[in-house]
Amino acid sequence: MRVSVIVPTFNEEPNVEALVRRVEDVVPVDDAEIVFVDDSTDGTPEEIERVAATSSIPVRMIHRDDPVGGLSGAVVAGFQSSTADWCLVMDGDLQHPPEMIPVLLETGAQTQADVVVASRYVGGGRADGLSGWVRHLVSRGSIALARSMFPVRLRDCTDPMTGFFAIRRSSIDMDALRPRGFKILLELLTRNRLKVVEEPFVFGERHAGDSKANVRQGMDYLHQLASLRFGRMSRFAVIGATGAVLNLAIMAGLMSLGVVYVWAAVVAALVTITGNFLLQERFVFRDLREGRSVWRRFAESFSFNATEAAVRLPFLVWIVEATTVPAVLAQAVTIAVAFLLRFVFHARVVYRQGRTSPTSPLLSSTESVHDDTVRGARRAE
Repeated sequence: MRVSVIVPTFNEEPNVEALVRRVEDVVPVDDAEIVFVDDSTDGTPEEIERVAATSSIPVRMIHRDDPVGGLSGAVVAGFQSSTADWCLVMDGDLQHPPEMIPVLLETGAQTQADVVVASRYVGGGRADGLSGWVRHLVSRGSIALARSMFPVRLRDCTDPMTGFFAIRRSSIDMDALRPRGFKILLELLTRNRLKVVEEPFVFGERHAGDSKANVRQGMDYLHQLASLRFGRMSRFAVIGATGAVLNLAIMAGLMSLGVVYVWAAVVAALVTITGNFLLQERFVFRDLREGRSVWRRFAESFSFNATEAAVRLPFLVWIVEATTVPAVLAQAVTIAVAFLLRFVFHARVVYRQGRTSPTSPLLSSTESVHDDTVRGARRAE
């Protein structure tokens, strides 16, 4: 059984040597390699090269000048560079004990599992390395939220947030992976039908350095969950519905103050068009924003929506004047009719230059990824 131990790193220079030495002690050197996918800005790449020179196990480094996809992108880059039977993912700070590697691989072989997850929350596992009750609470809450949103796919996994797992390469299409966020296991489990087996482990203290956890990662996690659970159009619809409620509330409020319904509708449209654009930028089209300025995107979005609102206005007037339908209800009908047209325009026009290319976004620029062969390992294709 051949295995690639994939270690995504960001400024983990003090931990490299200890990690390599401990992996050497527990895996057969003829059937394993360590692949560092490094996004560091410190001396980590040089330290990897230094340690690899005396390592008994082959060590490769993929240094990414442009860390496309963040932590998940680093893991996928490691996957795509490997030809082994199994890929084992672990952090570079030694909170994931290398001594668990043989356990995960043996369990995978014996159970014919697609994924073997090292879990902090199955019987015998512990999360001692989480500092303070707040991080424990956040960890538990994040897992509960994910499992509630994916009750079937995550039924057999108590710790979809872990970054310590082994996966059979043949069980997934490596070229189809489109990483987002920093929880790659969550992405793999929710997008694929995989047989999951768990092994308990004790999440340890960092060997050296500082934790990379922060509030922004929490926001990215929520965005990742929403992206996985709800498709782009669904998220667009949620924002559109929110905007519609706001639109109607503004219109009703202005009318209660004596504003003529036509002008109330105009003001409501201007406010919600702007608000919807800001929310769509953040939660719907965030991955398609490159290539055009935000002001150009806003101008196109605002122009289309304003034009569409102007076209809808005569219909609103006709419905109100020619029927007994209340003005607010008539406005709701016209908003619903325009939804699909707005989505198609934004996806095809406003954000067209930011589309992901058919080739892997991780390797879209040969100048941004350097695959350095160290200690006799093969260069990735």
